[in-house]
Amino acid sequence: MTLAKLKLLHLTPERLPAVVELDKLCLGGLWTLAGYERELASPNSELLVISIPAIAQATHDQGEQIVGIGCYWQILEEAHLTILAVHPDYQGQGFGKMLLRALLADAVKRGLERATLEVKASNTVALSLYKKFGFREAGRRRGYYQSTNEDALILWRGGLAYPEFAVELAQWQQEIEDYLKSNNWHYQA
Repeated sequence: MTLAKLKLLHLTPERLPAVVELDKLCLGGLWTLAGYERELASPNSELLVISIPAIAQATHDQGEQIVGIGCYWQILEEAHLTILAVHPDYQGQGFGKMLLRALLADAVKRGLERATLEVKASNTVALSLYKKFGFREAGRRRGYYQSTNEDALILWRGGLAYPEFAVELAQWQQEIEDYLKSNNWHYQA
């Protein structure tokens, strides 16, 4: 059996149109092209994408399809996760885990001590993922999502600078590689 290769890459200007389209599909157009361009220019932002080979379709992405995007902002010693999205056709295959682990690993490289994010209180799939990675509820923002007036849960994860966290990152990496392989994907950090 041949495994399809996927890549975890830093967002580049050439990939911006594909990322904006993915944002529209997954997040309803949370950020515009100009918003992503600002993030790319900021030394305090980290943007990662998951790329897979394009499947017999004409794309303007040189034979790749962007199926995942993740971003965090460095705010003092904190990684504030702002985006984690996977194309609906590729959810449940380990891509979200892969992105989250990569963002946290990058935060460790920058010497950050903790991570935080907001998530819809009703998003049980995302909540389950974040809890697997040690995030805990720290608060609630009432009516945070204006389009639905839904609350956001504030999640926190400390201990990024501790040696034990490096061990967790390594364990997650192996688990993610095994899970991706079980879904016919090849990825090696």
